[in-house]
Amino acid sequence: MSVDDGTVAPESGRPSGDRPAYVLTRGVVLLFAVACGAAVANVYFAQPLLVTIGHDLGMSPALVGSTVTLTHVGYALGLLLLVPLGDVTDRRRLVVAQLLLLVAALAAVAAAPTAAVLLAATAVLGSLAVVTQTLVAFAASLAPPAGRGRVVGQVTAGVVIGILLARTVAGLLADLAGWRSVYLASAVLTALLALVLHRVLPRSGGAPPTPPRYGRLLRSTVTLFARDRVLRQRALFGLLVFAAFSTLWSSVALPLGRAPHSLSHSAIGALGLIGVVGALAASGAGRLSDRGLSRPTTGAALALLLVSWLPLALTPGSLWALVLGVVLLDLAVQAVHVTNQTLIYARHPDAGSRVIGGYMVFYAVGSGTGAVAATALYAAAGWGAVCALGAAFSLLGLVLWAGTRAGAPEPTGRPRPGGAPGPRRMGP
Repeated sequence: MSVDDGTVAPESGRPSGDRPAYVLTRGVVLLFAVACGAAVANVYFAQPLLVTIGHDLGMSPALVGSTVTLTHVGYALGLLLLVPLGDVTDRRRLVVAQLLLLVAALAAVAAAPTAAVLLAATAVLGSLAVVTQTLVAFAASLAPPAGRGRVVGQVTAGVVIGILLARTVAGLLADLAGWRSVYLASAVLTALLALVLHRVLPRSGGAPPTPPRYGRLLRSTVTLFARDRVLRQRALFGLLVFAAFSTLWSSVALPLGRAPHSLSHSAIGALGLIGVVGALAASGAGRLSDRGLSRPTTGAALALLLVSWLPLALTPGSLWALVLGVVLLDLAVQAVHVTNQTLIYARHPDAGSRVIGGYMVFYAVGSGTGAVAATALYAAAGWGAVCALGAAFSLLGLVLWAGTRAGAPEPTGRPRPGGAPGPRRMGP
């Protein structure tokens, strides 16, 4: 098929001919998860360090705040421009190259002598952190169809844990050795991961016999989403659940820093540890997807997401209500996210990097929308309005799910007796 049809043959990452299949062990899946979490954490390290960075480099609050914006802009550009390359190149080589370039970007941030250098380096850092999505697509391509949802769930749990713990780790390291140590430590860890991944991961088969032009490759991502209704629906689910996720995590520090709680920055950062519980629990959503239960799993998770805002609304008066709400919300968001990625990859395995990269663009839009709207609403109307916003995003997702017809069935991924794969069931 041509790249304009959304596919590139042969699929990178799948065995062909007489070549033996790569065995994806639990240890390698864990390595994928750690690498994903470590890479995506770089996008969020700066958030608790802004005051310290601004003071060190003589930056105004508005200017130092733009480091976060530029990092996310770089990440969005990387999703569009770099992740699709995983469909037409050796993914192992692409991953290692991105990680090594990421090491250089991290070192540049750590050594930045001026604001201009810092801002440029953070933008580059964001664009290279999208290696996370290349790794997710790589893991999905190596997994057997019957266990793909489980693998995607475990690897994606690493992504969410990296996001949740990034601020906590950054704050602790900065208190011990200064803000620059955060990026130096990440550079060392990233270099080690590049070495290990190069030694452990297989070559993914290289480019197709006639690699498409880069422009056609990028346009094919748009074509895929334009032609596939389920991709668009899943992308909208992703946008809405991450808007709800960002609504909470971008603003929850504001009521917690006030009376009656008056929590310290370290105590607020520890909330990420609570969120990890929900993220880990949701890895089971991938197993449900493997059994052909993507649609009911999505509906249940969206309903749970809506319910989570009830205890979250009680946050000003009860930390226990906040803990319950955080666990429920992170469980629901992660369950939808895992189900989304499992399903869209199963629909287009030959274009796995492009569909996952395109889907994550919607994730980025949702995260940005939730963050901007939540902070503005808190300043104007308080925590109750923030929770109403999060509930509205959640309800809209549930209504969208209820209004979608089941269509063609979803992929079960379970083999038939004798080793032949069963029929793929595809649906929203």
